[in-house]
Amino acid sequence: MKYDCLLFDLDDTLYPLSSGISTECLRNIGDYMIERLGIDPRKVPDFCYLLYKNYGTTMAGLRAIGYKFNYDDYHSFLFNSFVHGRLPYEKLKPDPVLRHLLQSLPIRKVIFTNADKIHAVKVLKRLGLEDCFQGIICFETLNLQPSDSDQQSVVNGIFDIVGHFSRPNSGVELPKTPILCKPSVEAMEHALRIAGINPETTIFFDDSIRNIQSAKRVGLHTVLVGTSHRVKGADHALESIHNVKEAFPELLAENEKSDVIKHSGSVGLETSVSA
Repeated sequence: MKYDCLLFDLDDTLYPLSSGISTECLRNIGDYMIERLGIDPRKVPDFCYLLYKNYGTTMAGLRAIGYKFNYDDYHSFLFNSFVHGRLPYEKLKPDPVLRHLLQSLPIRKVIFTNADKIHAVKVLKRLGLEDCFQGIICFETLNLQPSDSDQQSVVNGIFDIVGHFSRPNSGVELPKTPILCKPSVEAMEHALRIAGINPETTIFFDDSIRNIQSAKRVGLHTVLVGTSHRVKGADHALESIHNVKEAFPELLAENEKSDVIKHSGSVGLETSVSA
């Protein structure tokens, strides 16, 4: 198989889960729900679990069940507030091994993350990988900011998702979210169209089983990162992203055969496919 693109998830894929960034992010999401949306702190754990499980991200789930808020406020880096603004990015260190590996692969490399672009760029810079990718598909790529009239956090008619799952077979369907994100097949197909990526000649790396399985459904060649145990939907499983060479020796073989310019067709981080 001749591959012409490598598509990478960002968080917990290009750096290990053990960094603790995900744990801090979950805590910040809870703070946002309490401080901005007025959700009872006692309900936050169940909310986070059910929204993430059913919508891919807590943010997508919150919008689905009726909460209205400004997306930038949610992600906000202003005064270190909320979900990504408060993250301890100093826990992420440069990864020269991964940098060398990525630079040795002479094909297009693109990030595909549910996070916002500022977060993506910050992470890549902390890892020393900011010039290793030719594009970023991020939250802004797939989602428009709600209109001003739809950005109030105080709303009526919130769908009771906790009650919904405590009453099995209620016959009531879950509300749909206006947010596009992984693992939605629709989001993945839209992202590939925007970036001009052919799934049949692309390898997709992600730490989420759900994302991997959705990626397989849209025709991507899939690699589950963070475990050596291959699950349904994953063509390969890597304990670490550093093991790419062992899984795909043909990628490096291509490098040895050709002097192809590494960043042919590059659009760079600042003019990437993100909005």
